[in-house]
Amino acid sequence: MADPAVSAGSSGRSSSKSNSSPSENYCMARRRTLQVAVSALLTESGFESAEKAAIETLTEMMQSYISEIGRCAKAYCEHTARSVPTLSDAVVSLIEMGLNVDTLPVYAKRSQRMVITAPPVTNPPVTPKALTAGQKRTHPAHIPSHFPDFPDPHTYIKTPTFREPVSDYQVVREKAATQRRDVERALTRFMAKTGETETLFKDDVTTFPLIAAKPSTIPYLSALLPSELELQSLEETDSSEQDDQTDSENAAGHNISDDPSADKENSLLPPSGVVPSSKSSDENMIDNPYLRPVKKPKVRRKK
Repeated sequence: MADPAVSAGSSGRSSSKSNSSPSENYCMARRRTLQVAVSALLTESGFESAEKAAIETLTEMMQSYISEIGRCAKAYCEHTARSVPTLSDAVVSLIEMGLNVDTLPVYAKRSQRMVITAPPVTNPPVTPKALTAGQKRTHPAHIPSHFPDFPDPHTYIKTPTFREPVSDYQVVREKAATQRRDVERALTRFMAKTGETETLFKDDVTTFPLIAAKPSTIPYLSALLPSELELQSLEETDSSEQDDQTDSENAAGHNISDDPSADKENSLLPPSGVVPSSKSSDENMIDNPYLRPVKKPKVRRKK
């Protein structure tokens, strides 16, 4: 009789490998059937228990013996130009391996033999509908049925997954406010870690750090100085005025050179050949936005 530890170990392995492939499940079932047959033979011989290592060794020997019989039967089958072995091929294989075939009927009709019940048929696990993608392929006609099945379609089918962008006004506003708050917190923490900080609690400096205020000798200076945006806009206006001035000067130079009757006028021009304009007086003005003349806004009249 087989050791209870063997059955317990085999049941544990079966539970741990319940999610394996069909081919692996078939090999495991065949191995368990051979173990049951070996245990039955040991019980007929008078054994009451057996170690796990002994059961495994005898099972391996029986599997090797059956595999050798099948290999010899296949060789005899192919030698006679057939593809399916027959009973005669198996008998010749047993004779070649040294077994007396005449003793098989007597051994099959022995009185103390044990009948091994068929293993229970278990239903394959059902895959949930949420995990199924596509239709599972079956074996073509040229592939034998004992070969492993094709993998699930979701393993080789491209299934793009994406989320639709949120267009709700309230959600977008809340997300923007949350991102702005996170950015402000990150910048505050960065400045608190890299610069000088003050704390509300004298005992613990790292509890609630505050950015230290740096006193300035002239506190109203920042209000008088123009900001970066104002300086940038002034530079853009100056550059546009200079471009207009150079375009007008180039146009005047071309008109003078093309007109042959303007020789007398050219003699009155300065050596540079450029007519002095009223804008030259603006160059001597100090580049200070507070000293520039006031520009009155244009008033649109209602029609």
